[in-house]
Amino acid sequence: QVQLVESGGGLVQPGGSLRLSCVASGSIFRVYTMAWYRQAPGKQREWVAIMTSGGTTDYADSVKGRFTISRDNAQNKNTVYLQMNSLKPEDTALYYCNLVQGGVAYWGQGTQVTVSS
Repeated sequence: QVQLVESGGGLVQPGGSLRLSCVASGSIFRVYTMAWYRQAPGKQREWVAIMTSGGTTDYADSVKGRFTISRDNAQNKNTVYLQMNSLKPEDTALYYCNLVQGGVAYWGQGTQVTVSS
């Protein structure tokens, strides 16, 4: 079993920055992917960024160049970050952390990001 806990959301003005964190605990395999998704009110959940256990990353076109996914490589720390810069009102959403291993997907509870003046 895997548990994911997100943090770091909040209210920020357009053009501002936030860094989200996702701590994974439990039985983590050596091969996995971790990703960030988001869901705005009235919209479907959409993929934002992904990182493999090997360190490969990819981003949705809507956030490419503004968001960066990274991880804490310290021993026994399974933490993934999402650095979000140049935030726009359309980035407002509930952001979820996702981990997939062995064909099973795990989700966190989400952290709210609101971009507004």
